[in-house]
Amino acid sequence: MAAAVVRGLGSTLAKNLREIRIHLCQTSAASKGVRDFVEQHYVDLKLANADFPIMVRECSGVEARLWTRSGFGKESSISLDNMSADQVAQSLKNLVESKP
Repeated sequence: MAAAVVRGLGSTLAKNLREIRIHLCQTSAASKGVRDFVEQHYVDLKLANADFPIMVRECSGVEARLWTRSGFGKESSISLDNMSADQVAQSLKNLVESKP
C-alpha cells in the first residue's frame, strides 16, 4: 500500500508544500515504521521530486515526526510513533493533500 501512495504522490509534493522533514530514532521500536518507510520509499519519492527538499533527520531517542512547511513558513507536524510504513505513507499523503 505504501508504494501505491508514493507512486500516487508522484511529483505533486511542490504543489502545496515547500519542504518535508522526517524525524526518527535509529533504534527505537516506535520509529520502526518510519525507518521501514524511508528504507523502502525514500529513493522513489526523491527521484520523482528531485528538486524538492525532503530531509530525514535521525537522532537517538527522538519522537518520530513528520513536518511539512508550506508557503509563508507555515509548518505542520504529526507524530509517527508506533506507525507502520503504510500508515506513515498515508500520513504523508494527508499532509501533502491538505490545503495550506
